[in-house]
Amino acid sequence: MAGPRIAHATLKGPSVVKEICIGIVLGLAAGSVWKMHHWNEQRKARTFYDFLEKGEISVIAEEE
Repeated sequence: MAGPRIAHATLKGPSVVKEICIGIVLGLAAGSVWKMHHWNEQRKARTFYDFLEKGEISVIAEEE
């Protein structure tokens, strides 16, 4: 009495090419986020020094 055959997924080892592609994509995504953060920080510093140069702000506290 043989029962119906059920197709089971066979477990395979990790695909090297797939893992490399996933690593590249994740690395590029993380690098892009880091670069955008770095550019934003540069823009803030540049704006600060521009205002400082124009005399719109000062780093010395005004005395009353």
